[in-house]
Amino acid sequence: MGDIEIRDDRAVGRLEAVAEGEVVGRIEYFVLDAPGRALVPVHTVVEPAHEGKGIAGSLARELYALAAREDSAVAPLCPYVAKWAERHPGQAPAAGPELIRAAHAWLTAHPGRF
Repeated sequence: MGDIEIRDDRAVGRLEAVAEGEVVGRIEYFVLDAPGRALVPVHTVVEPAHEGKGIAGSLARELYALAAREDSAVAPLCPYVAKWAERHPGQAPAAGPELIRAAHAWLTAHPGRF
């Protein structure tokens, strides 16, 4: 497979991995503004034909890099991103419990969003 481009589609809350013009993976997320600013990943999806190529990890790494550039935290509700963060603590600062609680509350208040 050729190079992967990762692009942020903030309007729809999607960080996408693109290969040869095709979206081959994505992290769906929302932005939390209170009690602090955070990107909240909810789902990570890699198309079956592209699994096992490191795409999900590249997406998680870029999500944390994006958050760092924006001076935001990451409050992972997505199990994959949470596990990735545990394995890469130097690249994935932990979010405080209040951010995680607020992220869960936001998701509960917006049931049709994801």
